[in-house]
Amino acid sequence: MTIKEIEKEIIEEFEIFGDDWESKYEHIIDMGKSLPLINLNLKTNNRIIKGCQSNVWLNTDLINDKILYTADSDAIITKGMIALMVRVLSNQKAEDIVKADMDFINQIGLKEHLSPTRANGLLSMINEMKKEALKRI
Repeated sequence: MTIKEIEKEIIEEFEIFGDDWESKYEHIIDMGKSLPLINLNLKTNNRIIKGCQSNVWLNTDLINDKILYTADSDAIITKGMIALMVRVLSNQKAEDIVKADMDFINQIGLKEHLSPTRANGLLSMINEMKKEALKRI
């Protein structure tokens, strides 16, 4: 699937909940619970995303011309947010990741329902993932 197709799928999932943000947060938390575990030896300081209030570890691999992200966080909402970003951007070509506008975040209303520190953390996650992709172009 392309990034746009995955974003469309996520938008449709979130539309099911209407304006019920408690259910939307539960969905984000569930995404975090289903995030494949990152190897413990990859949870190093150099893989922590700067700008996140919680610890978020991001590992990046290039496999068959596609970026594969693995990640983890020590906070449940944050883990769900990184899981969402991994779902959208992982297994994509580096060029496509760098060009992705990530507008689905606004379309599902996530940014406006995050505290300022969480919104900054989300932006840091996206920026770090794009930076890692840019290194591999």
